[in-house]
Amino acid sequence: MLNKFDLTGNTALVTGGARGIGLQIALTLHQAGATIILTDADINRLAEASERFATKPAIYQLDVTDSQAIRDLAGKIKCPDILVNNAGVSRAAPTSQTSDEEWRVVMSVNLDGVFYCCRAFGSLMAERGSGSIVNISSMCGEVTTRQQSVVTAYNASKAGVNMVTKTLACEWARSGVRVNAVAPGFVWSEMTDKYPEDVIKAWCDQTPMGRLAHPEEIASAVHFLASDAASYMTGTIMLVDGGYTSC
Repeated sequence: MLNKFDLTGNTALVTGGARGIGLQIALTLHQAGATIILTDADINRLAEASERFATKPAIYQLDVTDSQAIRDLAGKIKCPDILVNNAGVSRAAPTSQTSDEEWRVVMSVNLDGVFYCCRAFGSLMAERGSGSIVNISSMCGEVTTRQQSVVTAYNASKAGVNMVTKTLACEWARSGVRVNAVAPGFVWSEMTDKYPEDVIKAWCDQTPMGRLAHPEEIASAVHFLASDAASYMTGTIMLVDGGYTSC
């Protein structure tokens, strides 16, 4: 059974992989035996991140909002066995104060980027007859959090990611491609570090497990869905939220 978690011989492409959850996902998949392709919009951070791997990954600067750049990369490299769409941003502001530009930035990165990458790489996987895609969603694609209810664009984008995941899972199921998503709750990261201490405390108080997740805990869920241990799972939105959405 444990052999099903072994990713030796597989190549995994991770977007937004230069820091935080994305970097931890890449490190975890590498530890499980995968060869890593790391992409991010920040080439300097990519170079720094690559030093943390036992075997340096291939690194590519990639803006996931640029559909042509994604097509170009897909034409340049061998189609990966695993695709993790992790790149994401958030903007916290009351809806009345959210500008058109802020709305588009969030939707472009979080939703358009997932679709563009799935279209480019998932189509190649379907032609080949195998592949596993794991999209990074959020529990905010399922529920509106009580302490942080001013992220309309973020919540809408993640709900969109969930539906893209389910739709592609059905479309490609008989082509040998599985498409799933991990929906984290509150996680310690650069994104959450910017919030005040009282907000962090409220998140912990509202989470049944009483704490935020560590990036490694999200990465473990991605590893499972990417591996043969989840061979009969597709279209799943796996919540990793410390029980938040259960209450």
